[in-house]
Amino acid sequence: MLNRRDFVKTASSAVGASLLGARGILPVPAVASVSSASSVSSVAAGPLITRAVPKTGEMLPMIGLGSSATFASMARSSDAQALREVLKTLVDHGGRVFDTAPGYGASEQVAGTIANELGIRDKIFWATKVNAAGREGLQGAKADPAKARAQIEESFRKFNVKTLDLLQVHDVVDVATHLPIVKEMKAAGRVRYIGITSTRENQYAELIGYMKNEPLDFVGVDYAVDNREVENEIFPLAQERKIGILNYVPFGRTRLFARVKGQTLPDWAAEFDATTWAQFFLKFAISHPAVTVVTPATSNPKNMLDNLGGGTGRLPNAEHRKRMIALIDALPQA
Repeated sequence: MLNRRDFVKTASSAVGASLLGARGILPVPAVASVSSASSVSSVAAGPLITRAVPKTGEMLPMIGLGSSATFASMARSSDAQALREVLKTLVDHGGRVFDTAPGYGASEQVAGTIANELGIRDKIFWATKVNAAGREGLQGAKADPAKARAQIEESFRKFNVKTLDLLQVHDVVDVATHLPIVKEMKAAGRVRYIGITSTRENQYAELIGYMKNEPLDFVGVDYAVDNREVENEIFPLAQERKIGILNYVPFGRTRLFARVKGQTLPDWAAEFDATTWAQFFLKFAISHPAVTVVTPATSNPKNMLDNLGGGTGRLPNAEHRKRMIALIDALPQA
């Protein structure tokens, strides 16, 4: 399957020109705000668009950085220079949210070390997860509460922070054990926001139950232009319950790049300031009013800059979104 790096080499050579040329380097200072409750409207090209955390009103830049897949695989290598540049690019251009998990190899340790070395630790919104049952938890294995607590303490140590911005139960694994610990840490002031994640459709019903009955601040779910199931119930419920959405895998991992291989970006994408396919996909995601932050993973600083471009300028309106869906749905499956 075509991955992002190969796609960029063959089809997105315009990244440097579009972001470093006519439009200029993405600026740091100002950010454009889009209320989580408001309809999406045009904003001036350049600053990163922000959206409010529903429960608190805290404004977060809508493009963040994930660490699953590419970031995690590089974290296992001895060369972390690319990761250093990715994190620096994120923060230098106004991004904040970094999403990771103990299960993503050494990514927590590597990211924490880099952030401390660069002096940007306090500029990052640290979002991580807990799952002390491992992959066996997906089959119903129970977590040891002591191991869950120890895993969370390790996250504090690796990031070298006293407070985690967001701590989520990973993959709806043994929520009965994990969530009370997470809630306890929030009550003690050690965690600012709490939530649960799932990128598996067979877990959605369970996730919805917790959204209805637990005081969650966020849920992390998969959403992309060709993967819209969460629009049916999870997004409306999140809006009703004032739960923020972390949008994972907005590129369908690499599926969407494979689907558009050889396709030219439509001229009408300029109407919402998308100059690359990555920006097209990201703008679709953040134009949904339920989405708070999108966290695509990358280990390439050029891709990070391209992704940040997806969080600037105008966003697709309702008619654009219909056209985007129709265009992608008409393409062969990857």
